[in-house]
Amino acid sequence: MDKSFLKSSSIVTGMTFLSRILGLIRDFFIAKYFGANGLTDAFLVAFRIPNFLRRLFGEGAFSQAFIPILAEAKANETQAEVQNIINHIGTKFLKVLIIITLVAVIAAPVIIFMFAWGFYFESDLTKFNLASDMLRITFPYLLLISLTAFSGSILNTYDQFAVPAFTPVLLNVSMILSSVYLSQYLAEPIMALAWGVLIGGVLQLLFQIPFLIKIQKLPKLAKGDHQAVKKLKKRMLPALFGVSVSQINLLIDTMIASMLISGSVSWLYYSDRLLELPLALIGIALATVALAKLSKHYANKDTQKFTRTIDYALKIGLILGLPACAGLVLLAESLMITLFQYDKFSVFAAHQSSLSLMAYGSGLMAFIMVKVLAPVFLARGDTTTPVKAGVVAMLSNVFLNAILGYYFDHVGLAIATSISALINGAILYYYLKKQSIFTFSQELVKMLFKVLMASFIMVLFILNFDQTLGAYIDADAFSRVTALITTVCLSAFVYFLSLRILGVRMKKL
Repeated sequence: MDKSFLKSSSIVTGMTFLSRILGLIRDFFIAKYFGANGLTDAFLVAFRIPNFLRRLFGEGAFSQAFIPILAEAKANETQAEVQNIINHIGTKFLKVLIIITLVAVIAAPVIIFMFAWGFYFESDLTKFNLASDMLRITFPYLLLISLTAFSGSILNTYDQFAVPAFTPVLLNVSMILSSVYLSQYLAEPIMALAWGVLIGGVLQLLFQIPFLIKIQKLPKLAKGDHQAVKKLKKRMLPALFGVSVSQINLLIDTMIASMLISGSVSWLYYSDRLLELPLALIGIALATVALAKLSKHYANKDTQKFTRTIDYALKIGLILGLPACAGLVLLAESLMITLFQYDKFSVFAAHQSSLSLMAYGSGLMAFIMVKVLAPVFLARGDTTTPVKAGVVAMLSNVFLNAILGYYFDHVGLAIATSISALINGAILYYYLKKQSIFTFSQELVKMLFKVLMASFIMVLFILNFDQTLGAYIDADAFSRVTALITTVCLSAFVYFLSLRILGVRMKKL
């Protein structure tokens, strides 16, 4: 196996784990101090809009289009030309972000209406007005975090994976401190969360600057145009849609949830946050490293390493993703009660959130598959194919939302998102096979059966070992955490022991 791939993905996973744990702590404080109600719905919409665009401009389309261009330049051009490309792309990117941010701040109520029209048609416009006010504070975060993602893409291309993966920790710390301390001094306490987002964005951008200076790749303002900018536009415009379908689907969920009962946006948010933990540790970590490695192998015309990297990423995603998928579904309500059911976050809110977590969690492997397969096309400069898959997946999501959302409310929206991710992943693989780029190896298929068997054994263990929900509800925080950690750790032990008995040797991976 590719030791450098494993080392790099392990670094990203470790740093991402730290960030996501702090993210859960952040969400714990939000739940504890503000609950799951109309006010939190307003904040989450105001936060989700720039966060959604961040996925497009930052970790999504921009990074996916930019890294292959930079990797190709690094392999074939002089260092001076590489710096020139960074300068021109960075300058154009900054100009676009400034324009978008200014328009959004001025037109905040219009944007809130577009993305959460349900708020506007309520008899009381408190949620709508509050969301508009908070969007004016949170939207500049898009500019800051997109520049941070630009910097992170440069660092990743130069095999500096730890710093970009650690950077999100600063946002979480900022939001935690703001919710605990700053909220005490504001007339509307929940506004502290919006200010925490903005402060976190500033800290994230400033943090990466010294590391760019260290590798001598700090972007500078440049005049004129460059061929690389045109190439980036050509690749990025379709990729804006293609690589971020899951985020578009989540945003559609938010739009529809804004028309459901108060709390629906928050219930989807908390379940999505728990989905994001294994997805980030497995899918996003693998995708981040895979894109950089695949771009490098493609630029060097090393077909064998290119194919092996895809196969390896899928194996790791399978071994770690399938048991995580089962765990999210089986332990959904235990997780919600343990992490969030305190003070203003009720047992009812925990139950409702757990239902959508089960729906999201069942699609975890599909989300991971998309994260791994989309970069394969992008590393080859093909942004059209992910768009084709994305269009079908998004239309499927809208269609399923209309049906499942009507019958199952917010849970139906989560089910639709998971099904659309499965459709997206299946189409991506179809095109990989059709274009003779990659097909599942026999070794990967054998691994699938072994992982399924080990996961089934783990499921039986969880069903017989985990405490009843009543025990979790009645217990204090320490007892809840202890019981949940014990269940998770023993389940992981049973799973990996089963894998070993079935002949899977982790050392060989």
